Amino acid sequence: MSNQNQNIRFLNSLKIGKKQVKYCRFKKLGIKFVDYKDPDFLLKFVNEQGKILPRRLTGNSLKFQRKVAQAVKRARHLALMPYVTDLLK
Repeated sequence: MSNQNQNIRFLNSLKIGKKQVKYCRFKKLGIKFVDYKDPDFLLKFVNEQGKILPRRLTGNSLKFQRKVAQAVKRARHLALMPYVTDLLK
């Protein structure tokens, strides 16, 4: 009986219920300032339509999510990033 239990294979992975641990990349890398003049970095926090991704998806802390949002808005205002687009990435 124990030999049969060792040969059990599952179609799905067993990691279904486990959540991926999210972290704030700013705190981990020690970044203190979000530069609005760097649109390539800010594209990581924007989806294909140009919308700012929420904290629950990016894993940013509240402090840095506010800084990212402000930097994206400033970059849009200076035409470094588009407000709306079809396929940004």
